[in-house]
Amino acid sequence: MEKTTSFKNINSIAIPAIIAGIAEPLLSLTDTAIVGNIPNFGTESLAAAGIVGSFLSMLIWVLGQTRSAISAILSQYLGANNFEAVKTLPAQAIFFNIVLSIIILTSTVFSIPEIFKFLNASGVVLEYCIEYYKIRVWGFPLTLFTFAVFGIFRGLQNTYWPMIVALIGAVLNVILDLLLVYGVQGVLEPMNLEGAAWASLIAQFVMALLAFILLFFKTDVSLKLRFPLHNELGRLAIMSLNLFVRSIALNIAIVLAVREATSYGDAYIGAHTIAINIWLFSAFFIDGYGAAGNIIGGKLFGAKNYPLLWQLTKRVALYGVMVSVGLLIFMLIFYKPIGRLFSSEVAVLKLFYDIFYIVILVQPINAIAFVFDGLFKGLGEMKYLRNVLLVATFLGFIPVLYLTKAFNWHLHGIWVAFVVWALIRGLLLVLKFRQKFKPLLT
Repeated sequence: MEKTTSFKNINSIAIPAIIAGIAEPLLSLTDTAIVGNIPNFGTESLAAAGIVGSFLSMLIWVLGQTRSAISAILSQYLGANNFEAVKTLPAQAIFFNIVLSIIILTSTVFSIPEIFKFLNASGVVLEYCIEYYKIRVWGFPLTLFTFAVFGIFRGLQNTYWPMIVALIGAVLNVILDLLLVYGVQGVLEPMNLEGAAWASLIAQFVMALLAFILLFFKTDVSLKLRFPLHNELGRLAIMSLNLFVRSIALNIAIVLAVREATSYGDAYIGAHTIAINIWLFSAFFIDGYGAAGNIIGGKLFGAKNYPLLWQLTKRVALYGVMVSVGLLIFMLIFYKPIGRLFSSEVAVLKLFYDIFYIVILVQPINAIAFVFDGLFKGLGEMKYLRNVLLVATFLGFIPVLYLTKAFNWHLHGIWVAFVVWALIRGLLLVLKFRQKFKPLLT
């Protein structure tokens, strides 16, 4: 059992999880970089991609929480050597999640302009938002299905297959973006922003198909819907509901940030789009160690091995911080080139460079917050995670956002609010873990 918390075992789970976890933000990053360099209306296209990307990320995060709930329950049953008792649960959970996603998807189709007007999009940017969203939204159920299958693999202590799927999806998306956005002379006319949307949708379809094939051939978990309903479905629903509320609180912060940035003008939302996509990418990168804590921690918790759980927590937190420091150094070294990768607009780059240092310096704080967040999911502590995000958003992020707005801090105010948000999350999670598990060590 000691090998469970070894450097080799933790990283054998964390490193593939890092690669798998960055799939969705990498799709958005690719769109941001390529769309931001479109010769005509590049700033407007970048703004639209940022607004739509933030809204879709909100939907995916809110409804994609079944992944964490499935992973937690499967890990705990695996740790208790009773996996056979939970084999029918994944199919029931995925079926419910996909049906709910289709209902939400179809409900947004009739109110697309109003959604993006609420986010302060107007004129050409609003037109581009609608054009981009009408295509990309159909990848929403596909991504939710892929996330749910990833949750099953995680519950089985396997992050290798999600990594393979994510790598294929990311590479395919880059190739299709370059072909469809810029076109091929004499063969394919440039599709601009619409091409980026199609590239993402095709990549999401391929990822969902590969996830299904691997689950079918590489595991004995069936996706055939069987009745009666599993007795753990109720606990999974409660866990998912708590994570649902948590994700709403999380995305309120992200959407309010987008709304405020958009209100300042196209260059501001363009700069914020670059910053938030880099922040999300680094967050999912660090979250690989959160995934290791989730997967291994759930198994150790199921086995009631609290000393090893404590040891695991210290190690994944240390590794997460080390990775965040590596990202910090990399971004400081390539400060200017990173901005030019995403846009050639002088106004956008000036605003981005003014706030990029905040995105960089918050990385170690994010590491603690994300690692403990993943660990708490594996332990099934969804209610506490919900409460932490409610406090961080409504007593931290929102007051700071509007206080700094009153002082005309613009993008600086938005990103200072994110720093406060991350600090509150990390602090509350660390204190709770010590309070709950340190007494169990004796």
